[in-house]
Amino acid sequence: MPSDAERAWEALLRAHARLVPLFDREVQQATGLPLTWYDVLLELHSAGGRMMMGQLAERVVLSRTRVSRLVDELARAGLVAREANPADGRSAFAVITPEGVRRFRDAAPAYLGAIDREVGGPLSRQELRALATTLEKLVDRSAG
Repeated sequence: MPSDAERAWEALLRAHARLVPLFDREVQQATGLPLTWYDVLLELHSAGGRMMMGQLAERVVLSRTRVSRLVDELARAGLVAREANPADGRSAFAVITPEGVRRFRDAAPAYLGAIDREVGGPLSRQELRALATTLEKLVDRSAG
């Protein structure tokens, strides 16, 4: 019989595996943006428009190599630009462009609507608060 911790972990993984492809489909159908692109744009927008590539990799939970490729794809699409870091020639910033901001804002309603429906729909306000608090504890513990 699995422990409570094992059951919780399995449920988290299964929820993630079900929801991420659903959110990806909805955002792509609504806007043509893959969810990975939306995630990068979201993080850049939330950070005031620019982030160091390493910080971006940590925030979107991808390898630096994968984030670098994503930023290259977004740059080719005109949604993000790379800027050299004048303080450190080995690093660069990812910067959201005005077109990136527009596409991010266009995609947000589809993404947020899917979250509200798929996460907020089946759970009560109290359950949502408890879930958020619980997951935040795990994030805070792993960040320390």
